[in-house]
Amino acid sequence: MAERADSVLAQSRPGPYIIAMASQHSHSHEEHSGEDLVAAAQSSLTQSGEQWTTMRESVFAELARHDRPVSAYDIADNLSAARGKRVAPNSIYRILDLFVANNLALRVESANAYLANSHPGCQHDCIFLVCDECGGADHIDDEAVSKTVRTLAASRQFKAERPVLEIRGLCRMCA
Repeated sequence: MAERADSVLAQSRPGPYIIAMASQHSHSHEEHSGEDLVAAAQSSLTQSGEQWTTMRESVFAELARHDRPVSAYDIADNLSAARGKRVAPNSIYRILDLFVANNLALRVESANAYLANSHPGCQHDCIFLVCDECGGADHIDDEAVSKTVRTLAASRQFKAERPVLEIRGLCRMCA
């Protein structure tokens, strides 16, 4: 199975939609891609006390090969075709929820789709620029915006657990 994940990732090309980082973060992290991204995700997940199973590796490799947000149904269809047997979307959703909870993936709420986090385990609030034409989504890390959103929530006695901000419109290529 690891060979399958390696071959899938070797065919993938990191696109601008996996995660485009702004320079406004105050800590350092390493951007990962290809086999290194899968290894970083595995390391991050196991360090958090979770198991890295063959199915989780397959789901992460499939997610990471896409250059724009992908749905659980698309992942299930692609894995089903590759395995020659049906993979249930509800199983994929459970794994994706685990990945989001452990910062291996980001969820584009309005599209019910997911992106691989190119720096697994590094937590950032989700700020997305979502293109209504091509479906792409740029993830932006901006601690000033994140701090403002969390401060606004706190001023109303609301504890922000997972802030998500999505700005819908047209990307540079589609505008």
